[in-house]
Amino acid sequence: MPNTFPADSVGLVKPSIAHFDQPLPLECGKTLPSYELIYETYGMLNTNRDNAILICHALSSDHHAAGYHCAEDKKPGWWETCIGPGKPIDTNKFFVVCSNNIGGCKGSTGPVSNNPKTNKPYGPDFPFVTVKDWVKTQVQLADQLGIGCWQAVIGGSLGGMQAMQWSIDYPERLKHCFIIAAAPHLSAQNIAFNEVARRAIITDPDFHEGDYYSHNTEPARGLMLARMLGHITYLSNDAMLAKFGRVLKEKNYQFSYDVEFEVESYLRYQGEKFVGQFDANTYLLMTRALDYFDPAQEYNNNLSAALSMTKARFHIISFTSDWRFSPARSREIVKALLDNNRDVSYAEITANQGHDAFLMDIPHYMDVFRANMSQLKISGNHDATA
Repeated sequence: MPNTFPADSVGLVKPSIAHFDQPLPLECGKTLPSYELIYETYGMLNTNRDNAILICHALSSDHHAAGYHCAEDKKPGWWETCIGPGKPIDTNKFFVVCSNNIGGCKGSTGPVSNNPKTNKPYGPDFPFVTVKDWVKTQVQLADQLGIGCWQAVIGGSLGGMQAMQWSIDYPERLKHCFIIAAAPHLSAQNIAFNEVARRAIITDPDFHEGDYYSHNTEPARGLMLARMLGHITYLSNDAMLAKFGRVLKEKNYQFSYDVEFEVESYLRYQGEKFVGQFDANTYLLMTRALDYFDPAQEYNNNLSAALSMTKARFHIISFTSDWRFSPARSREIVKALLDNNRDVSYAEITANQGHDAFLMDIPHYMDVFRANMSQLKISGNHDATA
């Protein structure tokens, strides 16, 4: 790969680690004695500190949202389509921060981290975490960075749920809230998909009740199946038809249970690639956090009441072919905000890519995203403070 990067990329980036020595009480009733967050930043924080944007990641993503870690990287960060010079989240204008959630496996404190009580990886002893817990740690990170108020908190899918939680728990600390391809809570069907994925992992003989680290193995088969199932839910029928159809790898049926269709080959490839890159205990924690997210539950299941104290301007985006978090779920959020006379814009993007559309360079989506971002008002001084 050449040593130069595209002009609209942030280029080479290096993660940082924030240490927090104070105990972190969690919703599950347990406490982390201390923790670390790994994060990346793009662009420069201006002297007024009013151009900062927080990016919240989805289930299997992490802090590496844009740019490259080395010249040999074949793939940039997971949201390269949207973050960079001249892109919707313009790093010539904004200071962008993205951290890996606690419970993760890419550098923040999680199951693979050392448990100070045992001097071994936490493994299955790592406590359950929730979206509210993640937001609490992101507040601590903002304080450490000297950011009192985010110009915007932005997220897609599970990241959009975090953005919503920010608007509820810390209404004074964000001016704009972008909720993309998300929902106010999971449907029973979505919880069912997560349960099947978890059972695939937990029933793998190499799972060892979550303590596979000490057995020098991992539940590879279960994690592969979980990822394959996830990919099916992220794509639409039209997207799978356009990409694979019923194309066979060979000209004729082989009358076997090996790979015969191209779609089977794709799913196995995605599952195998995921193994070794992601921790199974983390996958269990993240899917359960998804299941638990339901801010209306604390308000007698009234979403309008849950959003009644919010102050941000909201930007809601959905995609027509996203059957996992359908447009109807986004419209629930819009209605609840309008019930409170909140300032909200809503765009339903026609796209056949399914749930993964929020990650893609779809012209109408990019245009809407840019138009919404243009409403963010910051000072004219963009000199770096750090």
